Amino acid sequence: MTVIDSVAVHGTGSIPAGMVLPPAVQAALDACANVIVPSSREELYRLALGPEGGPRFTVEYDVLGTPVPEAEVVRCKNGIAVNYPEDYMRRRDPDCMRIADDLPTDKPRYRDVFGAEFADVKAETLDWLAGQDLVVVPFKAGGLTHGYPSLAICPVNSAFFALTLVDLQGWVTFDEIGPFEPRSILYVAPPFRHTHFEGRQVVVHDRTDTLHEVFAYNLYPGPSAKKGVFSVLLDVGEQEGWVTAHASSVRVTTPYENETVIMHEGASGGGKSEMCQEIRRQEDGRILLGTNVVTDEPYVINLGETSALDPVTDDMTLCHVDLQTGDGRLVVADAEDGWFVRVDNLTGYGQDTHLERACIHPDQPLVFFNIDGVPDATVLPWEHTLDSTGKRCPNPRVVVPRHLLTDVTGAEEVDVRTFGARMPACTRDNPTYGIMGMMHIVPPSLAWIWRLIAPRGDKNPSIGESKTATDKLAHGGMVAEGVGSYWPFSTGTKVAAANLLLRQLVDMDRTRYVLTPNQHIGAYKVDFAAEWLTREYLARRGGGKLRAEELTPSRCALFGYTLQEMKIDGQLVRPTFLKPEMQSQVGVEAYDAGARIITDFFKSELQQFLTDDLDPLGRQIIEVCLRDGSVEEYAALTPLFT
Repeated sequence: MTVIDSVAVHGTGSIPAGMVLPPAVQAALDACANVIVPSSREELYRLALGPEGGPRFTVEYDVLGTPVPEAEVVRCKNGIAVNYPEDYMRRRDPDCMRIADDLPTDKPRYRDVFGAEFADVKAETLDWLAGQDLVVVPFKAGGLTHGYPSLAICPVNSAFFALTLVDLQGWVTFDEIGPFEPRSILYVAPPFRHTHFEGRQVVVHDRTDTLHEVFAYNLYPGPSAKKGVFSVLLDVGEQEGWVTAHASSVRVTTPYENETVIMHEGASGGGKSEMCQEIRRQEDGRILLGTNVVTDEPYVINLGETSALDPVTDDMTLCHVDLQTGDGRLVVADAEDGWFVRVDNLTGYGQDTHLERACIHPDQPLVFFNIDGVPDATVLPWEHTLDSTGKRCPNPRVVVPRHLLTDVTGAEEVDVRTFGARMPACTRDNPTYGIMGMMHIVPPSLAWIWRLIAPRGDKNPSIGESKTATDKLAHGGMVAEGVGSYWPFSTGTKVAAANLLLRQLVDMDRTRYVLTPNQHIGAYKVDFAAEWLTREYLARRGGGKLRAEELTPSRCALFGYTLQEMKIDGQLVRPTFLKPEMQSQVGVEAYDAGARIITDFFKSELQQFLTDDLDPLGRQIIEVCLRDGSVEEYAALTPLFT
């Protein structure tokens, strides 16, 4: 590392003397003719509009003598609309992570994929950056309060990328942080995807024990400014003994002003965003819990006043060791200052008035992606860019400051951790694994197994899915997203992540763990109604307090315990929604066939964890599953908190 004496900069900010940087990075900044350090978000926003200030600015780079456009930025009333000429660049490529170092990893190493070490390309990248006009911004990976001082270096004509990063992580200046040694550095070099990687998105991670470098060779911020920072936090947490969960969390206040904090995890499509959404009602005010896929019979319930919702975290949930109190409940905080909100479910005015208001009348101009922007007009979040197929881009996004979406500002203690899974319809004529009841209580050991697998199913709508996974999901199969559902962003090993997650679940012995399905319960199409009503029920039970006599072992041991009955606002939920095997269109035979499908899938996925590095308790838990053990055996290893 080299301590900076000074760097010649333009703009109103500066890189302070005393900064500690790798020598090659210091040399690149020294060689650069124009380094811009914005002193305010407003200054960075102006840079994002290009040298003319809009109304349209094309971000392009020289690729072997030919100018290649990578993005277009349009100046609008409520922000900038960023669009990419290629459909492929409008979403995160799930196979873009490459590991350049020799630290432990289960992810593809750069040398194995490209047949050479990364060192030469790394040097070329820094040389290329040295020849550009650069914008340099500090940020705190993990948020302003508990984040780790970091640095981003990118070409000034892609300042929208730097703006997105600091909007997600929170604006901070060098003066506010003071001289520091970066825990992570993010570099942006878009033309390398053409000159080195055949047009593919590639994000290279180069780690040491003290520095995590992320090289982004594309301008869609998903795999780098968003999930790349997630990777940094997972890396740091693995070293320090804590987790950044892939989860949403919400503070639920009942009509009687009792508060319960629920943290919801699951693979993509598992209901994380939906956990923070209001229950959807029919025009007459009733709630449609489900519709029978065989008879078309609807099942509705009446519910007067519902609980108030205050989101705590949206996607990256910080479980930092410094937050924990040791009282048996997990304490969480948001790892971001802005939320990368996907608005594909907004197709017209009035569908989500709170979010629409935040997008249309923000207190600062926002950054929109894959949404049509007309110069100096208002960006409307439901006017999505069309792909080359003529269909709406499935990944429209907007970065919204969290203060526009929630009043929660600090850390919160979690009462209940729920886990969501997409379930297909299950009937006598077509048995599937869609047999999860509306709500199941599980001991920590089973909660751990579900997070190890993080199953995805029922035509999961995830963006940028590999063809193999897409085909499997489209035909009723399952795909494992992996440890804690944050595995796609981890640069380490699965077993190390599994051990860390196990210790977290076991140590939080005053936390309740719940499974809840979406899409289907047996023969009923439920979408996310079961998750929403489970949230309401848990809050009204004072954080999910249950007596042992209210529970009975589920017919499938992987589902833990089933409620004997479920009453919400004086109404009993049909027992067939708690025990799908009782549904006339399902029955015990189809249920058991579905149980075999999901159990066999879990067994096949768990085998990979049985290594010498696995926590002995983890081995015991997995062995219970492999021998078709009972829920009582799981509970004996990790007692249930009721």
